[in-house]
Amino acid sequence: MVPSHGRGAIQAKMVSHTSSETCLRQTSAIVYCAIDTLLPLRGRQVPGFDNFSIALAQANVPCIWITSRTRAQIDDPFRKFGHANPFIGEGGSAVYLPEDYFHLRGEKSERRGRFLCIPVAESQPAAAEALETLSEETGVPVVPLRLLSPRELAQNSGLPQREAELARQRDFDELFFFAGASDGDIQRFLKEGQKRKLQLRPQGVLWSLAVGASVPQCVRHLTKLYERALHGHAPSIGLAPEEQAGELFPACDRNILLVEEFRDETVVRPPGGSRVKEISLRAPDVWEEVLARITAKN
Repeated sequence: MVPSHGRGAIQAKMVSHTSSETCLRQTSAIVYCAIDTLLPLRGRQVPGFDNFSIALAQANVPCIWITSRTRAQIDDPFRKFGHANPFIGEGGSAVYLPEDYFHLRGEKSERRGRFLCIPVAESQPAAAEALETLSEETGVPVVPLRLLSPRELAQNSGLPQREAELARQRDFDELFFFAGASDGDIQRFLKEGQKRKLQLRPQGVLWSLAVGASVPQCVRHLTKLYERALHGHAPSIGLAPEEQAGELFPACDRNILLVEEFRDETVVRPPGGSRVKEISLRAPDVWEEVLARITAKN
């Protein structure tokens, strides 16, 4: 079983395993984990994920969180978990590195709050301007969250007022909702956005628009930094529920798909893709099995 510790012990253990490149030289893999449904904004986290995170730290395996959230939103779960590894934020818009995580900076890095940021998408107001132009030229009405009052923001996002305010403090992408648009209008809007190479993604009742966001490119940036720190290649392992696996898995060497139910085939190899192992979130030993897959040599 994955061991259980108090929160103080969790934080000390995670920091000791991730704060220097000396420790990174001992790692056997790099995990890229899509967390949005494992650690939802509202409601309870998936049981066992906290102890699994501790076990990864004890095994000296960095876990990179991938999320649609902002650095402001991710701050609280970072502190609760004692998480000290990089994360990929705003749906592949940028890589965020804790201070002094790597001795050498990545290309085009810049300071964003308490993080060193490697942008992939264009910074705001690029997304805000692209959304406005797309709405005007398609005739499909949209409402950006940044224009709402605090009360309207909480009502439309479904989040408490403080969390809703953090959700709209964005470095790269723009959150919005459609205002009275028909299904046909929405599809026309999305199709035109795709033609313009904009990244349009649903986020619950809201939508996100980014200019140049790419989860695979973020993974490549981090892979280069880890290879430089490790003086070699540690296998990249994608870990995600089905709805968040599409962009991540092609960028990783191996993948673990978290499913709600068992299926007939547990190992899937997409055409031209990397290996995928399916593990049910309903299995009593789900996180022990995930950990065993990650730490296995092959």
